[in-house]
Amino acid sequence: MLGTIRKNLSLSQLRELEKFGGKVNKFGVNFAVCNAGGELVLLCDGSNKTAHSGRRIAKGLKTQNHVLSGVEGSKLKTLECYALYAKRCVEIESEGICRLGEHNQILAAALKSGSEAVGVALIDLSDISSCIVRDVSCDIRNTIFSEMLAFLAENFQAAAKAEKQIEMVSTELSQAYEELVLLHKLSTNMKVTEPDSNFLQMACDSLTDMVSVEGIAILLEKTMEDEKQLVLVAGLGLIDINERMAAVLHSRLVEQIDSGKEALLDSEVDSPFRYEWSDSIKNIIAVPLFGKDKTGSGLVERTPNGDCIIGLMVAVNRLDKPDFDSPDVKLFNSVANRCAVFIENGRLFGDLKELFVGSLKALTSSIDAKDQYTRGHSERVAFISRWIAERFTGAEPLQEEQIHKIYLAGLLHDIGKIGIDEAVLRKNGKLTEQERGRIKTHPSIGAGILNEIKQMRDIVPGVLCHHEQIDGKGYPSGLVGEQIPLIGKIVGLADSFDAMTSKRAYRDAMTVEEALAEIEKGLGTQFDEEVGKIFINSEVYHLWSIIQDGFTDVYGAGSSVEYGTEAVGSIIR
Repeated sequence: MLGTIRKNLSLSQLRELEKFGGKVNKFGVNFAVCNAGGELVLLCDGSNKTAHSGRRIAKGLKTQNHVLSGVEGSKLKTLECYALYAKRCVEIESEGICRLGEHNQILAAALKSGSEAVGVALIDLSDISSCIVRDVSCDIRNTIFSEMLAFLAENFQAAAKAEKQIEMVSTELSQAYEELVLLHKLSTNMKVTEPDSNFLQMACDSLTDMVSVEGIAILLEKTMEDEKQLVLVAGLGLIDINERMAAVLHSRLVEQIDSGKEALLDSEVDSPFRYEWSDSIKNIIAVPLFGKDKTGSGLVERTPNGDCIIGLMVAVNRLDKPDFDSPDVKLFNSVANRCAVFIENGRLFGDLKELFVGSLKALTSSIDAKDQYTRGHSERVAFISRWIAERFTGAEPLQEEQIHKIYLAGLLHDIGKIGIDEAVLRKNGKLTEQERGRIKTHPSIGAGILNEIKQMRDIVPGVLCHHEQIDGKGYPSGLVGEQIPLIGKIVGLADSFDAMTSKRAYRDAMTVEEALAEIEKGLGTQFDEEVGKIFINSEVYHLWSIIQDGFTDVYGAGSSVEYGTEAVGSIIR
């Protein structure tokens, strides 16, 4: 019974009704409240001015006989009558005060929440014991108590309406807070180095924590076999999206956007489906992901502000209500906008990386072009440095980010030669001491150039120290053993191997066997023993074939731009 009470009349409402009962009791009349089902939930007895809560009465109820413990037979009959009067009041559906009983001694008023009766308040005038109203005429007495009861009913309805409005506002605020938390979570996780799929899957997971759906998916525009199409990149739950369905969704969404709508919404709740869908779809929502299509070959014409649909978010079958509604459209569009921003940022970051690595390669190519005998040297040293770094164990294997930086150090190790006269670099004969001194400045010049670029500072030691030797006979600083950073040791070995196996104006190229023998001979003096042994014990002949093949085995189509772009991401994130 207690559950029924709480369902129909809240505890706060019962407390207010009990206060009113206490006031009525002063006139020596009984006040009772029944719920909509006719069960007595509150009795304020005016004969002895003590109030009994409906909860205490509820504990005394036994079976269908309504036997109340500690209640006299006459009183019990009265209580049973109150329940019958309450049911009668609800049946009458009167908007005012009902006068019930043989002598109209019972005044009853429905307690409403909106248009629904949630209870009935009764005043029993059959046994007035107060001298204040005992001598007042019956008509006047009835009028006074009727007005009091009507005022109570009116206040109850107003309070119930206010309570509902507060509850509604509270729910809306709670939902708005959850939406803000979701959008904040998406915004704070917009790391351009994060793969699109990870972020978009997080968006799907987070959104379904708030909106209960059978299935959700995000589709993005991708080039497949030289043709642009929408491809599933993230999703959750039961949702069937094939190539045909993706095309259908796209065309129907475009149709809705062109007609001024913010989303594609379709269901058969208020009217038949606008479009034909599979039998598994009861309701559906789709919102666009807008972006910039630089090629002008997107799946849809540009909007006036230059945007086009680069993807879409779709969800099917709302589980906790009949259909998707306007708040859902706003939430889905907000999440889709964050996803689109993330994708655009990622693409811009990718463009930036490609531009950056393209500039680096153009710079190193210009250096290599100064000497026809060293053409391609920088790219080969970068690859050999990466080869060694990937096989380095040491105390623990190098992290991918460290390997990327070693690769870039190898790529830029000779950048300082931009400050050396071409005549010195291309000289066929023996260098003079002065010319040799100029050559020895190129690590310092390169380090000075890169040191001005904040993001390049981690690779400066590789550029500065690639001509240092373990025995201290290297340059520019004559560092010894562990004074030389690992990045310098690796790039230095890679540089020496490529120099030995490349033809020079003053000598022919060594064979791989000869170069390996020279490296082994220089372990502990020119080269670090650990780094040298890792290189010698690796599949050097396979490495050599990759280099001779133009790196096609590892880069494809003879281009290292893609790997270089990935490596650049490690220094500008």
